Order: sequence, then structure tokens, then C-alpha cells
Amino acid sequence: MNKPSLVIPSAILLGGAIVALAIYFSEHRSEPSTRGGGDPALIAPVASGDHIYGNPAAPIKIIEYADFDCEFCAQFDDTMRQVMSQYGAGGEVAWVFRDFPIAQLHPDAYRAAEAADCVAATAGNDAYWRFASALFAGQPVDPKRYLALAQAAGADPSAVGACEQSASSSVDAQIDADIANAQAIGALGTPYAILEAPSQPLVVIDGAWPYAALAAQIDQELTAIKGE
Repeated sequence: MNKPSLVIPSAILLGGAIVALAIYFSEHRSEPSTRGGGDPALIAPVASGDHIYGNPAAPIKIIEYADFDCEFCAQFDDTMRQVMSQYGAGGEVAWVFRDFPIAQLHPDAYRAAEAADCVAATAGNDAYWRFASALFAGQPVDPKRYLALAQAAGADPSAVGACEQSASSSVDAQIDADIANAQAIGALGTPYAILEAPSQPLVVIDGAWPYAALAAQIDQELTAIKGE
């Protein structure tokens, strides 16, 4: 009697492994930038000038560096909105958004960051987050539509337009500072985030983590904070 062939079972196992790896990398991949290396400990402290969603005094802060034209950033934006719905309402997590436009891949990304920051500067934090959501939902957004989206988000399009015309001052300086800090901490692409929790090691969130993975990390940090 012939021994059963191991070729088919091996092929099945190999195929399963390939599928598992494909799923993993589809959930964790990020778009490449031109810089590498760095040290997460060099992350700039959260300040009043940051774009903050939720309670600024929350024990856990997730500081994201992202590109408005990056498809994986749009995926992570959905994930973070789930996180804030679950953990933000109770003041446990704050979301900090910083600009990391990668012009080599997305020529309009820097302009999108300028427009978003001008919405914040002229209409406040809530309008900023509505505008940011619209940019991700409609990506890639034609820059000609920025003012219409700004108006829909609750901003004065004339004020936003004037801000964009003079963006080479404080707005561009802040975007450039965010980019420099992203590179300093070792961001290799977008989205890239750091989770900060009191007296706990920094957690690097490299790529578009799915909600389940991020929620599990947050639960672990909350447990550690409470000393349970």
C-alpha cells in the first residue's frame, strides 16, 4: 500500500500561512517615507497647539502622524474614531493628530495639511476634526474642493482661503515641525503613532492597526495604570 502523499497537505499549510501573512501585512503595512531610524522618546510633548480629540488630560494619549491622502491613514482614522467612541467618552483616551504629509507619494498632501490647519486656526478644534474626516472620506480630495469642505465643516471659506495664502508663516512652521518630529522618532511611513501612558513604556503603533489590536493594547495600558 502506498504511503499517503505529503505534497497536498504541505501545499495546504503553505497556502494557509501565505494567506495569514497577507492578512497581517494588509492590516499593518504603511507607506514608505525617505527617512528611517530615530528614537520614539524624542516625541514632542503634547501642547495646547496640538489638534486634540477628547480630554486633553486623559491618562492615555495616542499621538498620530498622518498624511491626509494616505489610504492606510483613512483606515486608521476609522479605527481611531471607534477608539474614541469607546474610550474617549469616559475621558480615558485622547487622540492627538500631527501632520506627516509625504509629498513624494501624495503631491497635494502638504496643501491638505495647510487647509486643515487653517480650518483649525480660523474656526476651532471641532471644525478641524470635521474637515479632517471629510478629507479622509473623500480622498484624494481635489484642492479646489478644500474651501467647500471647510464651509461644510463650519469654517468661513474666505478666512480659510486668506490663511492658506499666508500659510508660509505659523501654519507651515507647525507642519514642518510635525514632519521633523515624525522623522526624529523613527516614522518610516504613515500612519505612525505613539501611545503614551503614565509610568509605562511608550508603545509604537506602526501602520494601520485594526481596532481589536489597538483596543487590546489600550485595555492593557489601563490595567497597568490602575495597578490591577
